[in-house]
Amino acid sequence: METRTKAKVLIVDDERVHRYMLHALFTEWGWEAEEADDGATAVTAVEQGPFDAILMDVCMTTMDGMEALKRIHSLNPAIPVVIMTAFSSVDSAVAAIKQGAHDYLTKPLDFDRLRTTLEVAMGHRHQESETTEIGQPFGDDGRIIGKSVPMQDLWEMIMHVAPTEATVLIKGESGTGKELVASALHYKSQRHDGPFVKVNCAALAETLLESELFGHERGAFTGADRRREGRFVQAQGGTLFLDEIGETSPGMQAKLLRVLQEHELQRVGGQETIKVDVRILCATNRDLEKEVAAGRFREDLYYRLNVVELEVPPLRERQGDIPLLVNYFLDQFAQRNGRTVSGVTPECMDVLNRYPWPGNVRELEHSMERGVILMRGDYLDLSALPLAIQRWAGMNEPKEVEEPATLKEAEKILILKTLEETGGNRSEAARRLQITRKTLLNKLKSYNIN
Repeated sequence: METRTKAKVLIVDDERVHRYMLHALFTEWGWEAEEADDGATAVTAVEQGPFDAILMDVCMTTMDGMEALKRIHSLNPAIPVVIMTAFSSVDSAVAAIKQGAHDYLTKPLDFDRLRTTLEVAMGHRHQESETTEIGQPFGDDGRIIGKSVPMQDLWEMIMHVAPTEATVLIKGESGTGKELVASALHYKSQRHDGPFVKVNCAALAETLLESELFGHERGAFTGADRRREGRFVQAQGGTLFLDEIGETSPGMQAKLLRVLQEHELQRVGGQETIKVDVRILCATNRDLEKEVAAGRFREDLYYRLNVVELEVPPLRERQGDIPLLVNYFLDQFAQRNGRTVSGVTPECMDVLNRYPWPGNVRELEHSMERGVILMRGDYLDLSALPLAIQRWAGMNEPKEVEEPATLKEAEKILILKTLEETGGNRSEAARRLQITRKTLLNKLKSYNIN
């Protein structure tokens, strides 16, 4: 595929002569230009291909600029739209700015200002992440990336809740960044100088999880050759983050409830009562209310954990943040791998903005890491993206394959496909396959898949 390096602008105006004049002007400036004679035509053009910017009139016959702006941003919120208007309708242009337009210009156009405005708009799209102040920083190097309304609302809640001692339940799909939210809550709290200890409850069997959390005495079980302090004690004076809390067994839930109520625990195999001063943060991708109703999660524990609830939005509901995340991850992986990355081709960025990201931010991060490693030039293009994204975009259509000859082969294909769909998240893949995570790991091992 040929990489396009020229800027590409869509001119939307129902005056044919004005479109022709602008097209000639943009060509003289070294840009590519396409024309649309109405808002509806512009929406269709955006559906069919990428643009670096859109220059659009407000007053048009079939669909006006305001409606077209709304529909274009629903398709691709990263495209900057500059509104053109007559002096008599400046109020409409101001309203368009409030709805997300990048800027507005009045007719007759000042060509110097037009060029500057479009250059700034296109530079904003492709270089926005070059500033070091992207997102909300916390701790030594933590950063929540996002300027969309859902992420601004989430950050406001984090800042409001963090200074308190409230137990927080962080909800969201796999890969949305729940652990990052927990980290922000800790480092913005009064306990920020204390330890921040993390435990993945889905990664351990019940007996191992009990020892991991509460510690054990020497001789408590086979292999316990010495006393070990648990994560609660390790988090003393700080914060304990229990990820995938919905995966715990009823027995473990009862023991956790006691610690939350009494602020004390006993090591496995021990009699000594240990007082603990720990703030608890939990996360889950399950609907715990449904789990309570089904009898799989204790109602009393649910209400203990759910003092404050934070919902982390999936990436498909914050598409305007995708260019920020893309450029942030590209910069991180370029530095880590000693590569030079000048940016992303418009075609590639358009696909990244449209792709539904079932694996959320984690899938995007892994895709950018792969892209940096496999890209052949200075710009990330579609050929360096994962095959699943290329196929979604209509590239490299999968060839017909022979039907699996055995049940084991069919099972292997299904497992690998599910892992690909979840961005490599094994806990989520196990949930979708309706098997335990341990069973999934054993099957992967039997297939010699790391």
